[in-house]
Amino acid sequence: MSLWEYANPQKFMQLSRWVLPFVAVASVLCLVVGLAWGFFWTPDDYKQGSTVKIFYLHVPAAMMAINVWVMMLVTSLVWLVRRHHVSALAAKAAAPIGLTFTLIALATGALWGQPMWGTWWAWDPRLTSFLILALFYLGYIALWQAVDDPDTAADLTSVLCIVGSVFALLSRYAVNFWNQGLHQGASLSLDKKENVADVFWYPALVCIAGFVLLFISLVLLRTRTEIRSRRLAALLARERMG
Repeated sequence: MSLWEYANPQKFMQLSRWVLPFVAVASVLCLVVGLAWGFFWTPDDYKQGSTVKIFYLHVPAAMMAINVWVMMLVTSLVWLVRRHHVSALAAKAAAPIGLTFTLIALATGALWGQPMWGTWWAWDPRLTSFLILALFYLGYIALWQAVDDPDTAADLTSVLCIVGSVFALLSRYAVNFWNQGLHQGASLSLDKKENVADVFWYPALVCIAGFVLLFISLVLLRTRTEIRSRRLAALLARERMG
């Protein structure tokens, strides 16, 4: 048995049909528990007050914005090397989800930044690289729509994904590369000195799990839709030729 078997659209559809309901239910449970726990059953921070609770949306969304692009990079490389259509369609399906996570991270960051920094926006290295990442997401989606031939579109968007990965990396490590800027370092860390207190840490982990499971649910659902759309287009083309 090989993992590549599930690059076959039929096998992918069979597996995803079974997996999707369980992952969707788990994502809803984690999000409800994590957000309720974080917003209603954790204390205000001694410096940030109640605005600290934006953390439960901002941090998971920011993490997923970067990791979705990494997933797209991996599936794009699989397409370029192995020419498996499911991998290209999975990358296409993931892009709008990643863009949504990026916009959530930018919006919640602005809501947090205004009371903490006194401004809605600053040309901070991490914020700037995140904004550029959002533009790459938009460009990736637009390129898929602009090219009629699916395989050519997959090739071009895969190259764009490789280039955009530089900004995904910068979004993650910008604070380490440049010391200047308003944005603090990582809120979640294995280093106890840098990590948030346990009272914030545990609900944050549940929220992160919820966001990961939500992404898996949505990307499975959207990939299934893309496969069906590709099949329908093939059938219509065959009818026109007949």
